[in-house]
Amino acid sequence: MINTTVKVWSAQGAPREKLLQNGASSLSDDELLAIFLRTGVSGVHVLDFARQLLKEFGSLYGLISADYVRFCDIRGLGLAKYSQLQASVELSRRFLGHQLAKECSINNPQITRRYLQSLLAQRDREIFIVMFLNNQNRVLYHKEMFTGTLNSVEVHPREIVREALKSNAAAVILAHNHPSGMAEPSQADRYVTEKVREACLLLDIQVLDHIVIGRGEYVSFAERGWI
Repeated sequence: MINTTVKVWSAQGAPREKLLQNGASSLSDDELLAIFLRTGVSGVHVLDFARQLLKEFGSLYGLISADYVRFCDIRGLGLAKYSQLQASVELSRRFLGHQLAKECSINNPQITRRYLQSLLAQRDREIFIVMFLNNQNRVLYHKEMFTGTLNSVEVHPREIVREALKSNAAAVILAHNHPSGMAEPSQADRYVTEKVREACLLLDIQVLDHIVIGRGEYVSFAERGWI
């Protein structure tokens, strides 16, 4: 359980005031979490409580992806906080989805990456997603095409091409996750990417990127010059 040692926090550096002055991106993980929590527990200031939670769960990712039982085992947390946190994550995911639909994926690759991370980072098995884009490189929609095991997923290039033709897509972005947390692509990942690219080229469909999502990291084939 969490150590409840009390530390004094100066109101001069309060997270909310810092956010209002410098923007949310200026806050550390513990400061962002403190704003979400709003209050600490008996004898522990909210910012100290946030720091203790991050230590207990290892990271903000560990806290957000924790199962309900472990989350609620911590004094000061519970059903309400768990529900609020998961709702916040879903709000963020939907915001990124709407933003992605309005932006050119080539001009804003970070939006694409953040959205894919929100979809895939917490999955416990390999999921292969394809984003289908129009001729202006705006995302029409995405689809979970294939579901695998903890460390592999079987991909069928013909199914991707068939879906692209059905939606009249001009380009695709491939993505899958590595539940192990390490985003480094395997030789199998590179082989599958090339097979999909070859199948798409026959029908003049571009493969813009293949993004592998780990935990807190990613690899872009386009950024590495592999596509």
